[in-house]
Amino acid sequence: MVYPTDTLYGIAADATNFEAVEALIRLKGRTGSQPISIAVSSTEEIEPLAELGEEARSYVRTHLPGPYTLLARPSARARRELAAAVVGDNPTIGIRIPDHPLARELARVVGPITATSANPHGSPPVRSVDEARTHFRNSVGYLDGSPRPSGNPSTLVDVTGPIPRPRSRL
Repeated sequence: MVYPTDTLYGIAADATNFEAVEALIRLKGRTGSQPISIAVSSTEEIEPLAELGEEARSYVRTHLPGPYTLLARPSARARRELAAAVVGDNPTIGIRIPDHPLARELARVVGPITATSANPHGSPPVRSVDEARTHFRNSVGYLDGSPRPSGNPSTLVDVTGPIPRPRSRL
């Protein structure tokens, strides 16, 4: 499902469904070694999936929902329940709470969803559902609504250490 977030359009798959996440990877033309971030609907959903220190908890309370992707150590539950492409052997998991009502409602109804941009791997981010359709045609569903995404990617924030710190995108 292509869906709007506060930053970019994303593609949602149930992050607990291994086959759905693998289909998403194939659709985007990604390799399995590149982890996929997830989106959840509320701050209460983060801690069961990630190990957070006190400063990270404070960051979550003051900055989310918002245009940030937390890089945290995955919990044992996350390693058991989320698809390998989301966690696997990676030392971190990427977690967002988009500041967009449709994105949060989709995550509330489905559970953790993938939060990867709605474009083929290596292509620029799409700016509209119509642009996404040119890439994916009828391979996915489409959800659109206000407000429009900003067009800027989320900021990565490493919360694995004692103090949350922004990181550059790769």
